[in-house]
Amino acid sequence: MAHPNRPLSPHLQVYRPQMTSTMSILHRITGVSLAVGGISLVWWLMSIAAGGEAYEFASRQWASPMGLIFLFGFTLALIYHLLNGIRHLLWDAGWGFEIPKAYASGYAVFVVGFLITGLIWFVGLRGAA
Repeated sequence: MAHPNRPLSPHLQVYRPQMTSTMSILHRITGVSLAVGGISLVWWLMSIAAGGEAYEFASRQWASPMGLIFLFGFTLALIYHLLNGIRHLLWDAGWGFEIPKAYASGYAVFVVGFLITGLIWFVGLRGAA
């Protein structure tokens, strides 16, 4: 019989965060964020179909500071989720299980994710000007 005060499984409070656990949690968070962003994208597309006033309202929302922060976060989540998904596919193929390679690929996902997101926004804002 199990002792009532004993934890049933390891918990986040027991272990120090590691690269792999942090990236796993972020992968799940970005997946949920992409679902919310997808709903927002559908709202924007529906505003186009609804006509002028609805589209103007949606465009103002996306162009607002909060809208731009949301879009930047959505872009970052999309790129991170994509790159981390590729990392997982490489793991499925048997590459990168060694601790140094797992950490190197994790840092690479972070750095390359921010670089690609920045590049997308730099080119996009430059083209809009």
